[in-house]
Parts: sequence; structure tokens; C-alpha cells
Amino acid sequence: MKLITFNAFRTIGIPGVRYIKPDHMFKEINTIEAADVILFPETWQVPTLVYGLKKKIFPSIETMQIGANKIEMTRVLQSIAPQHVPYTEILINTEENIEQILATFPFPFVAKQAKSAMGQGVFLIKNTQDFLAYTALTDVLYIQEYLPNDGKDLRVCIVGDEVYAAYWRIGQEGEFLHNIAQGGTIDYQHIPDQALQLVRQIAERLAINHAGFDILINNGNYYILEFNVLFGNQGLYHQKDTVAQAIYQYLIKYHEPPFPTAPFPTQIPS
Repeated sequence: MKLITFNAFRTIGIPGVRYIKPDHMFKEINTIEAADVILFPETWQVPTLVYGLKKKIFPSIETMQIGANKIEMTRVLQSIAPQHVPYTEILINTEENIEQILATFPFPFVAKQAKSAMGQGVFLIKNTQDFLAYTALTDVLYIQEYLPNDGKDLRVCIVGDEVYAAYWRIGQEGEFLHNIAQGGTIDYQHIPDQALQLVRQIAERLAINHAGFDILINNGNYYILEFNVLFGNQGLYHQKDTVAQAIYQYLIKYHEPPFPTAPFPTQIPS
């Protein structure tokens, strides 16, 4: 089995994988054509790999395409599980639409930029001045209702077709964001089975096979805020297998011909 990766760090531990720099794709086109599975391509590479070269990729094309943009992600989630998505308006940034948002959304509300991670590009809008500052940053208004919570949300990580890990992200006192990158802490206790089941159902429905889902609980309902394809590893150190090992087991399960069974290396492929 021939494996190519475009992200060396996320595939440490997968045997027989060859790393190619993304910007060398066309220089290595013959090697790529001969590969069985391409691991962790960048978003811009996906159309060429899947539609042009007809290659199998991991994460799945559904994961890559839906996960590339919060706006498209939200629209997909609204179509299949609207009761689990905060009320959201997605509008072109015009004076008329700015006025509409200010007339219909009570403060506070949440505003986001379409492409961001680690809590960046997510804003708690407390007043008109906050909102106008946000509108200067984006061409599209992505506005969600603010859901009061107890200062934490749930991160559920899917790898392959299984829940790989789940943990609470607890924000600092008085802080809006719960992200670990924004100073949040981790708690592994009392993970609700309902949340895990919801993520499994959504991931299976959408063919998502590598993502960290962010779940907020409000009045007993589970809301999917978003998912991140390249999720952080801060909360993943308590698992029996590494993420790379879980990915490899998934590839063995679903891809032919059979994969090699060499021991897992621990160094970045050259």
C-alpha cells in the first residue's frame, strides 16, 4: 500500500508513508498518481486529487469541503439537524443588512468570520459599536444567537468512523471563549452520551471522518457550533492509541489492497 501525506506532523506513526510538500504536488505528480491513498491534502489540492487524478483522500472529500468554511458548514447542518444549530443569519455585508441585524438580534449575539480557528474570528457582540467593528472585517455577515451556558463546551473528536476522544473545554472566569488556545482548561468527567450519539449520527450522515466537533448545551439541548478538520491535540494525550494509529486502523479497515503491518515509527518522515 502506497501512502502519500501532505502533512508530516499529523501522520507521524503511520508506517510506509511518504511526505511531499504541498507546493511540490505537480513536481511529484507521477508519485502521487501511483499512490493508493493521499493523506491530509490542503483544501486547494482536493479538486485536483479527487476530480482530476481520481485519488482516495483522507480526510474524506466531504470532511474537507464542508469543513473549509463555517458558512457552508452551518448551512449543511441547518439542512439535516436544524434543532441542533443556533439561530443563524448569513447575509451579504450591506448597510441594509447591517440595519436588519441590529433591528432583529438582541444584544449580546455572536458574530463570526467564515474561515478561522482556535477561537479567532469569533466575537461576542455586546453593542452597536462592537458590531460595526466586526462589519469592517468581513464581506459576509455571519450572525448567531448567543446561547447562555455554564462557561464550558464539549469537544468531540471523530477519527475514522469512531468517537476518538471527548472532553469539556472550560473557559476562564468571565471569558466568552472556551478554546484551549484562548486559555481554557480540560475536564474529562461526565461526558453526556447524548452528545456523543449526536456527533456519531451527524458524522455518519455527512461522511465526516476526521473532525473535532464543538457542542454547547443550553436548556437541555445540544447545539453544534462548528467542527474543525485540523483539530488541536491538547486534550488527546489520555488515549490508548495516537490519532495517527487510529487513522491507520481505519485505513486498514476500509482500503484495499491490505496495508503493511510494520511497527509504528516515531519520527517525521523525510
